[in-house]
Amino acid sequence: MPGLPKINILSPFVADLIAAGEVVERPASVVKELLENAVDAGARNVTLELRGGGREYIRVTDDGCGMSPEDAGIAFLRHATSKLSDARGLEAIGTLGFRGEALAAISSVSHIELSSCERGAGLGVRMKLDAGEISDMYETGCPEGTTMIVRGLFYNTPARLKFMKTDRAEGAACVQSALRCALGRPDVSFRCIRDGREEFFTPGDGRRDSAVYALLGRELAAAMLEVELEDGPFRVRGFVSEPALARGNRSAQYFFCNGRPIRSQLLQAALEQAYRGTMLTGRFPACVLYIELAPAAVDVNVHPAKTEVRFSDERRAYDAVYYAVRGALETPQPPAAQAREEPEPVQTPERPAPRGEVSPMPARPEPSVERPVGDRGVDYRRIKPPEPPILTFRAEPAPGEPSARPDPGSFSEPAPVSPAPQARGSSEPPAARAAAEPSEQAQTSLPVPAEPIFGAEPEPPRVIGEALELYVLVQQGDALIIIDKHAAHERMIYDRLRLREAEVMSQVLLEPAPYRPDRAAAGALEEELELINELGFGLEPFGEGTFMLRAVPEGLDAPEALAALDELASSLLSSRRPDKAAARDELLKTVACKAAIKAGRSSAREELQRLAEAVCSGRVRYCPHGRPVSWSLTRRELDKQFRRIL
Repeated sequence: MPGLPKINILSPFVADLIAAGEVVERPASVVKELLENAVDAGARNVTLELRGGGREYIRVTDDGCGMSPEDAGIAFLRHATSKLSDARGLEAIGTLGFRGEALAAISSVSHIELSSCERGAGLGVRMKLDAGEISDMYETGCPEGTTMIVRGLFYNTPARLKFMKTDRAEGAACVQSALRCALGRPDVSFRCIRDGREEFFTPGDGRRDSAVYALLGRELAAAMLEVELEDGPFRVRGFVSEPALARGNRSAQYFFCNGRPIRSQLLQAALEQAYRGTMLTGRFPACVLYIELAPAAVDVNVHPAKTEVRFSDERRAYDAVYYAVRGALETPQPPAAQAREEPEPVQTPERPAPRGEVSPMPARPEPSVERPVGDRGVDYRRIKPPEPPILTFRAEPAPGEPSARPDPGSFSEPAPVSPAPQARGSSEPPAARAAAEPSEQAQTSLPVPAEPIFGAEPEPPRVIGEALELYVLVQQGDALIIIDKHAAHERMIYDRLRLREAEVMSQVLLEPAPYRPDRAAAGALEEELELINELGFGLEPFGEGTFMLRAVPEGLDAPEALAALDELASSLLSSRRPDKAAARDELLKTVACKAAIKAGRSSAREELQRLAEAVCSGRVRYCPHGRPVSWSLTRRELDKQFRRIL
């Protein structure tokens, strides 16, 4: 038809600019691609230098295998790579790069200088490229390895420059990109220099804790818990932060798959679900997690940037991360006062300095990362977690308060609890997809060492007294520990309840209670009536949007059960795909909160002593809603407050 535009075949130059937009979004993308090339070349020392936020100058120097003049001449052609030769190689990619697009894309939007020499070769090659075209190339003497200099990034695409941020912001993004690469390969020494100032240096000793210490800082490294789990083809190792170090964003979450930095909503969801009940809403943990599996079981050819992956068994990947992290969190930890001792620094062995223009800084000390101590190599999947001790608080009922009501908090003579072999209570993660059942391999118990040891046997806690009829004052060693008895007791009841059978026990009401929610809530409740009754309610439709409540979950009275139904209806209205495990978990939190000892009631010294022993053993650290149950001060901290020491 007349008037329609003609189809044009784009010139190679325009096609290269379009392809560059997919791979080279900003200077940080260039840094990522060049560092990955250095690592794939077998480098042991890599130096990155930046100026002007990376737009003005990027230099990467490595001591890898280098290139011959013949290889250097074709390295900047599109789809030229040394890491892949046929389609079968895509099924088992073991390198960080493989697409053969990065160098062509970078060279098309910048000026490049390359110097490279193969190991053992007498001469190397030096070449210059402008907008993807070789302008100069000759043999010359140069050190073994490769040096790549990128100048004037996006000089020929002014439209791209308009969307760039400030030099400070772009430089920070480049440093972050380099940091991710360095975290993924602790066996390689990385040095990052921005505008003449060293940003970080890693020793390259192969130790993950050394890399975490050098890149994320001493405070975070010292508060990390070690994670290790092997489940079939998946192996999860690394570190996660104590819940007390929760952050307001996810900027400190790092995931690596076979050494490749990745972003994965699946793994992120597994991590945060494992922390459920240990931190407040809107707070996020820090982590450095390494997932290892067969290359054929993960697809890295999903996006040109290679930061997204797809697992062949997503459910099992989710379970592996969830149980690895949950196991580290469930391992008893020493009280905070005992854990605040200064780690003894270990000197990092000196390594040959990578080639660059800046003299090496003194090696930083390696961290002494605190880890939960237990038997390594134990198959935690065969260990059944012990039942948490439950304290008995027998407060006299207030006048007019019924005394015959069962109290889940009273466990003076607890009946034996035998969870179903595959039941995991509230520790069960929600399905990665709706209606997905837990994988058979994941029916595991959480790792709890039989005999937790934290150095020398700690001194038993001694209750000093009770303050404000809520806080327990405890002395242990040279530390003063203050315990919120309601929060601690609530956690203990919650742990006890979630180890019971999958179904919540019910108690029949002597007089059924009418329940009249609004029309929208009534519709949501009626649609999920089966789920609601599985949670311990005896709710029956009574016509015209009215229900009759004939039974309530054990531990709640009728008014509390009606309030819980209101919350459940609100949750159903906000999400039309309820998760039974999550709903059960929320209900158990409500039951534990209602049954726990209340503030304003005095407790016997023996009861407080048992509570202190449970908290100081490290088994009880957070209430089910994520609040800490204790706070501690060392003798040294108290002396500093009173100016006894400076």
